[in-house]
Amino acid sequence: MFQNKFFQGTLGLLALTLVIFIGLKARNAAEEYYFIGKTVRDRDVITIDGTGKITATPDVAIINLGVQTEALTVKETQKNNTQKMNAIVAAMKKLGIADKDLQTSNYTLNPKIDWRDGKQNIIGYTIYQNLTVKLRDLDKAGEVLSTSAELGMNQSGGIQFTIDEPKTLQERARTMAIEDARKKADQLAKELGLRIVKVVTFSEGVNGNTLPPIPVYAKAQMADSFERAVQNPEIQSGSLDVVSHVNITFEVR
Repeated sequence: MFQNKFFQGTLGLLALTLVIFIGLKARNAAEEYYFIGKTVRDRDVITIDGTGKITATPDVAIINLGVQTEALTVKETQKNNTQKMNAIVAAMKKLGIADKDLQTSNYTLNPKIDWRDGKQNIIGYTIYQNLTVKLRDLDKAGEVLSTSAELGMNQSGGIQFTIDEPKTLQERARTMAIEDARKKADQLAKELGLRIVKVVTFSEGVNGNTLPPIPVYAKAQMADSFERAVQNPEIQSGSLDVVSHVNITFEVR
């Protein structure tokens, strides 16, 4: 009697196991039939561009002062050039420009060649020397140019206006760009009857790339020659734009 009940119970358990096994196989077969040969469905996304722009006044001027000196010998050329450039550097310091904001950016010594009867003859030497001045007091830009011209500056590389610490402005422009992109995305999702779930990808460029803010250039209104000026030239620094461009992909449903 006991053996019969045990045998029947074992058969029932085996039957139940077999039913579960067959059921799982059937489900797996159905899933394989549905998915085989089909790609996994991509998430639904929209990609939006956003732009943020901050217009600011430059706080630094980069001025390139050049001296070209010619003489018959190397020694004489170097002596004359050194006297002019040292006088310019001293004058810049007198105007309150710190040592760290004065940098020699070029020093070149070249022979002057004269060709006669198929032969080259050295008839002198030329030195080109450039001094880069980082000016933090823009009101002194005209004085820097006129003073250096009086002391022998005869080559000017122009003036570049920029912002010394643009990070804060870049962050503000980025925030504006993100807000612009999100506003566009919300509007588009609404029109399509969708809702934004999350950000999928994000990329940013400053002024179209990853470079620092593009500077504004100005030319000094100087005389045709570098003779003593009656008054300092007026320098207009203008303004510059710090622009952030973002590209954001949003998942929508």
